[in-house]
Amino acid sequence: MSRESGELVNLDAYLEQRRRWIDAALERLLPVPSGPASTVAAAMRHAVLAPGKRLRPIVAIAACEACGGSVDDVLEPASALELLHTYSLVHDDLPAMDDDDLRRGRPTVHRAFSEAAAILAGDALHTLTFEILATRPAGDPAAARRSHAAAIVARRAGMSGMVGGQIADLEAEGTAPDPERLEWIHAHKTAALLSASAEVGAIHAGADEAARSALGRYGHALGMAFQIADDLLDCTASAQDLGKTPGKDRKVGKATYPALFGLDASRERAEAWVECALAPLASVDRWSEPLEALARFAVTRTR
Repeated sequence: MSRESGELVNLDAYLEQRRRWIDAALERLLPVPSGPASTVAAAMRHAVLAPGKRLRPIVAIAACEACGGSVDDVLEPASALELLHTYSLVHDDLPAMDDDDLRRGRPTVHRAFSEAAAILAGDALHTLTFEILATRPAGDPAAARRSHAAAIVARRAGMSGMVGGQIADLEAEGTAPDPERLEWIHAHKTAALLSASAEVGAIHAGADEAARSALGRYGHALGMAFQIADDLLDCTASAQDLGKTPGKDRKVGKATYPALFGLDASRERAEAWVECALAPLASVDRWSEPLEALARFAVTRTR
């Protein structure tokens, strides 16, 4: 690992500072409730501004910094990734999908508002994501980077990524666990967007193809580790710790690593994915310490 500054990261302080920047950007980017469509704007803010890890935008920022860019280069595109992630959660919680009542310690959007408001709030978050990716950062010099970032996020969020993983996850409920299918679900449902997040950071730093590819591999492995850790927390953590209803995966017969391999073997697999995440960082020229710390955080977190 190369650290341009020679400085080791204090992960708690690093995360806290970047969450503040991201939360301030989200506050600016989200519509303010007013006029006939105020319910949708209020539902969007209810979903997005609840306390969250902000992992996807933080990964984008850390990747940008690792490639020699600055926070200003990527803050708004990174924040758009949080809007996209939140849209997926709003729709995931709907009765037609996972039917949940609690998210990030708050009532889910369809419980706090209505199913119609939740559907439309998710739709609005999705479209706002691509408006931001297409326009921020502003100016002609960043035009090619904006286009490249938007295309990657669209690809990883759609049928060949997150949406495809979600339908496969739903259709696997109640079926016999299958290791190959389970890995495919995790790779598409969770890892695809984290891989895109790392690549967006690299793109807005002006990184070359080799660095973008390395960071994409990092993001994929981080996503796999993160999702296995999520599966484990669903089995072991409380609703207060998680901010959502625990134990639902088991109740609906969802395909998870603990269901297939047990808790101990699942932890080992998560740790192995962390090592896979760390390996590509050897080719990153700048400060990769935050990315390393984030990979380890993915499996040591308690929520």
